[in-house]
Amino acid sequence: MINRILIRVKAVQMVYSYLISQSVKTLDNAKKEYETSLDKAYELYYYLLSLPVELTALQEKRLEIAKNKYLPTKEDLFPNTKFIDNSFIKTLQSCVQLQEFVKEHNVSWKDSEVYLRLILDKILQSDIYSEYMSKENSTFEEDAELWRQILKKVVLPDDDLAEALEAKSVYWNDDLNTAGTFVLKTIKRIEQGDYDGLLPKFKDEEDRKYADILFSLSVENKDEYMQLIDKFVQKDLWETDRLAFMDVVILLVAITELLYVPSVPIVVTINEYVEIAKDYSTAKSGQFINGILIPIINYLKSEGRLLK
Repeated sequence: MINRILIRVKAVQMVYSYLISQSVKTLDNAKKEYETSLDKAYELYYYLLSLPVELTALQEKRLEIAKNKYLPTKEDLFPNTKFIDNSFIKTLQSCVQLQEFVKEHNVSWKDSEVYLRLILDKILQSDIYSEYMSKENSTFEEDAELWRQILKKVVLPDDDLAEALEAKSVYWNDDLNTAGTFVLKTIKRIEQGDYDGLLPKFKDEEDRKYADILFSLSVENKDEYMQLIDKFVQKDLWETDRLAFMDVVILLVAITELLYVPSVPIVVTINEYVEIAKDYSTAKSGQFINGILIPIINYLKSEGRLLK
């Protein structure tokens, strides 16, 4: 589930965090923090997958409470239970992989009752819900599609979700888009019958090694890479010791990828780190990163160190 885009961002963030706090943070501690940030990103995937189950349980509880009112209406006594009887939710409820992860990692929305009530109200007021409930029967595919649309159009874009998640983990500020995308893909796979279990933390062993390489070698080779950066900084425009520090970190990680991840094309590396610079550094950082990487790449090729 943790793709290379997210791995790059995490590596840049954690290399930055380590380099600005070396006086109080050991390399071992920094590595553990990096691994924790990746673990938490994967955990978010399960949090989001378990959310439809929690919301269904809350709605079922509401319907039961309504039945026991002092003067229940006919609608209270005989509610439309199509939403809580959703067959896709029953599939999630019986998913052993989800159950085991939730139990082992204590994945719970129990401390987010206010958020659950707020987002359930928004779901019940949505056109997506109204259209679904207006049909007497629905197929499994329609039941799954209901929740894919609810998550995509109601839950994930909602500011209340970001606030609820921020209270649970400081690591999730930049993870929601990626985790949400893979949750939607998972639901689509289940809907289409192309389901062989929930997504693993990494796509394969190569991605796991990639994650380790980006952080470890960026730190270990920092001094060598700094010399490379200094060599190609235009001194009439920039002084190395006055560069935005985030730009320097982005370059360190990008150089690591260029030298030690042969499977990634050069143009992909350039484009990805230019985009990271645009999102996490200054307005001109993307142009700067591109302008430094190009001569570094040409130099490394001329030295026979970059063979792709």
